[in-house]
Amino acid sequence: MPHSIQRAQPPLEFIPQQFDPLVHYIMQGLLPILQRLRLRPWLPTGIAKIETENVEVLVDLYQQFQAGKIRFLIAFRHCEVDDPLSMLYLLSRAVPKVARKIGVTLQYPIHSYFLYDRGMLLWAGNWLGWLFSRLGGVPIHRGKRLDRSGMRTARDLFANGKLPISVAPEGATNGHSETVSPLEPGVAHLGFWCQQDLLKANRTESVLIVPIGIQYSYINPSWAKLDWLLSKLEADSGLPVQQIDRSNLVEPEKFYHRLFRLGEHVLSQMEQFYTRFYHQAPVNTPIDSSAHRNQVLKARLQTVLDKSLQAAEQYFGLESQGTIIERCRRIESACWDDIYRNDLPSLHNLSPIERGLADWIAEEASLRVLHMRLAESFVAVTGTYVQQKPTFERFAETTLILFDLIARIKGEKNPARPRLGWRKSQVTVGEPISVTERWSSYHIGRQGARQAVDDLTKDLQIALEKMIS
Repeated sequence: MPHSIQRAQPPLEFIPQQFDPLVHYIMQGLLPILQRLRLRPWLPTGIAKIETENVEVLVDLYQQFQAGKIRFLIAFRHCEVDDPLSMLYLLSRAVPKVARKIGVTLQYPIHSYFLYDRGMLLWAGNWLGWLFSRLGGVPIHRGKRLDRSGMRTARDLFANGKLPISVAPEGATNGHSETVSPLEPGVAHLGFWCQQDLLKANRTESVLIVPIGIQYSYINPSWAKLDWLLSKLEADSGLPVQQIDRSNLVEPEKFYHRLFRLGEHVLSQMEQFYTRFYHQAPVNTPIDSSAHRNQVLKARLQTVLDKSLQAAEQYFGLESQGTIIERCRRIESACWDDIYRNDLPSLHNLSPIERGLADWIAEEASLRVLHMRLAESFVAVTGTYVQQKPTFERFAETTLILFDLIARIKGEKNPARPRLGWRKSQVTVGEPISVTERWSSYHIGRQGARQAVDDLTKDLQIALEKMIS
């Protein structure tokens, strides 16, 4: 059974950033170890090498920032949970190295404030909040309708902080190195707010957003490990394990057949699950008779994701409107309202029956939000990702997403992802996007501001997508 929160909780406190240069120095020294070992659990992360490209752009930006000429925000891709290690390497190792090489003197530490999801601490532990705080992290209630404390702090740091600020505009990992999820508009809003704050203070700095691409590849792809993982998932899902001739494992067509078969089987089980136990209409996705089987799979997947979100939305009394990401955020917000109770003065002063009802609601909410977690995990899955480019990387990413789903259904808490070989992280610095040059479009009215935010978000999306090799 999936794990649930069984007790109502007090509101989550805001954790202010308290950047500590000593903690940053220690983490910088530990980086080579952290690339290979996760703190929880102690297993290889598989990052053996981090390569960087176009770092000179970032050196120039830091030089201008420290001279008081610009303010800038780093908008980085967030495809894996290991991305912060790549960013730490970029700022603490690559930027100083390139600066020395080209004869540029920078003030230390070369670092940035950053935003992180407050929900991470619920499964990782409070120690991570302490660490992130000392590294300059600002928690954001991703599921909160309006996180005033987090956004106010981020806005102030962008305009007035001693360091730049880093944000992942995708909002969550999607498990795909070569697919950028639709960006959330928060980065664009922060950019224009910073420009507004500077103008109000009669300051002349320019405001820039610099896109950073992060992409992973396997140094020595292990098809044998992929075969092992697929065999495990086939067994877990009730399928007969398909045997592959181990003398000739590198046969993408056979792996594709197994992966597709596994995906179809799991999808069928989820369709039956929602039809039978959530009393939803049978899944009957209209499909063109001439459609390729990948198109059929994609359509069925989108229907199941819609059903999973509806199962949560119906419980929380929400309308099924907007994109999958927008719906996920509304569900998360409703869930947090039911678990972390701002409406109760003190949980300790409740009568036994009041406490019992509050716990009941909290446990139900924590179970219902699991439907959203399922949809969130598959937001970037298209059904054609592997078919379009059957590389080991795409096979591995898609198989690991299925592993996460099956582990969650099995009730495993914080399952450790299997590692399929040592990886290389490629970090690419893009060309800065000027917010200042777009200010004239933003401040002409509400409609102009909305369009300027949309245009900036779209251009940032294009910039991140262009950096995928």
